[in-house]
Amino acid sequence: MYRLPSVLLAVACLLPAAARAGEVQVAVAANFAGALARIAERFTADTGHTLKVSSGSTGKFYTQIVSGAPFEVLFAADDETPARLAKEGHAVTGSGFTYAIGKLVLWSARDGYVDDQGTVLKQGGFAHLAIANPRVAPYGAAGIEVLKALGLTEAVTSKLVTAESIAQAFQFVATGNAELGFVALSQVAAPGKPAGGSYWLVPPSMYTEIRQDVVLLKPGEGNRAAAALLDYLRSPPARDVIRSFGYGP
Repeated sequence: MYRLPSVLLAVACLLPAAARAGEVQVAVAANFAGALARIAERFTADTGHTLKVSSGSTGKFYTQIVSGAPFEVLFAADDETPARLAKEGHAVTGSGFTYAIGKLVLWSARDGYVDDQGTVLKQGGFAHLAIANPRVAPYGAAGIEVLKALGLTEAVTSKLVTAESIAQAFQFVATGNAELGFVALSQVAAPGKPAGGSYWLVPPSMYTEIRQDVVLLKPGEGNRAAAALLDYLRSPPARDVIRSFGYGP
């Protein structure tokens, strides 16, 4: 009886998995981009599916999705945008869930510049405070809430440097264009490559809880790879990555 050579047999065994592998068009809030990159590596290794990722602000993604952008999964920085997209018919009803609880920090690239109480904000000895646009970025809105809670809105308004996204707010501080900035804990305490400098972990009581939801968008409704990604987010490996980046469960 004829037998396939061992090399051809091995290739033949791999073909069904390769044929089933797909790609997912993903929009991810900038604060979660690093964590998603880690998850994507494991997801691809475990399933063969790959992600094509775009990162930015949740508000801008909403506008793009409503305008017909072909994203299949949205990792938002809030829970309101996914719910709104589902209500308006742009996302699959019942597909969304909270994948992480975000944590806000006041960060400086300078060592020792920010203490564990954020006293530097009240002292006022800084020229610029970076913040993501609060109209489109939930972390920016949270930063504004903190300033209000501290009674510093008027004193600090003239020093605010508004960024398009939390990623740009981080860059403003990292490059020295702003001494301080409100960013996500995940950006400054990423496992294996912490940003350095100094930061104040803002008490959660000072801002509305940042519940970050993921949702299956209408273009991805029939994509098995997109469904597999949402399932994978609930797996222990994915949850471990999310916790390692400083997010709450």
